[in-house]
Amino acid sequence: MSHIATPGPSHLGRQGFGAMRLREDESGEPDRDPLRVIDAALDASVSMVDTADMYGNEELVGRAIARRRDEVLLAGKFGVVWDDTLPDGYEIRADAAYVRQACEASLRRLRTDHIDLYYLHHRSETVPIEETVDALAELVQHGKIGAIGLSNVTAEDLRRAAAVHPVAALQEHWSLAERTIERDLVPAAVALGIAVVAHSPTSHGVLHAAAISDAPSEEKHTVLREIATAHEASVGQIAIAWVHSRASVHGLDVVPLPGTTRASHVRANVAAGKIGLSSAELTRLTDAWAPDS
Repeated sequence: MSHIATPGPSHLGRQGFGAMRLREDESGEPDRDPLRVIDAALDASVSMVDTADMYGNEELVGRAIARRRDEVLLAGKFGVVWDDTLPDGYEIRADAAYVRQACEASLRRLRTDHIDLYYLHHRSETVPIEETVDALAELVQHGKIGAIGLSNVTAEDLRRAAAVHPVAALQEHWSLAERTIERDLVPAAVALGIAVVAHSPTSHGVLHAAAISDAPSEEKHTVLREIATAHEASVGQIAIAWVHSRASVHGLDVVPLPGTTRASHVRANVAAGKIGLSSAELTRLTDAWAPDS
């Protein structure tokens, strides 16, 4: 068993590593070797490695962390099932039987006896959240998972779930360019003492467009470039630093979860956590990238 304690706000780490895009690499480029990418994260004191069954890379992640399993807070997700026969190409499964089935399958692929933090990947329109969380609570009791997480849910889902069993983390998109979470979910997470794991802190690369010198001269791009230049940092690093700052602004634990397929980018992302943005810079960024701006 991992030596890492049951995940809670104080155990998730300052930043995580999102493995969504991690794949076998045949380029021969050391920087893109998936094992080196994971090692770079762990060497930089990042413990949370986040994947999901729908990413199709659990076997790879399992191999990558096997040598250092005790250093890893392994986060997994279930619930999104690919199905090409359906209009959307997938369905959501969150019934109790599937919770158990999905967990056992992920444990086999990840080559581990437990998943430290296990998320429902997306809310179900047909299965009550209480049924899903009750099944997850059984997995906690049996030592199959360490803690429960939720993703792509509503504030009401969060409250109903927490009434059944403590929820350790809420994973949602949160970035300069995507603030929807601040409307209802953040206040609910604050009230319930739930940490927020902020995936896509650079909005799937959208914010990197500000680094292009001939990019549209919108004020928000200009502000991001100017602040990045002042700190001798990349615009992506400033975007991640802004997400870190949301912890003190909203009064809750916030763990940015950037993802990459390069070891060098892992190190740059971790370095972003050490950038101290002034209150004036934070205000400029927050205002410039305000919704509908």
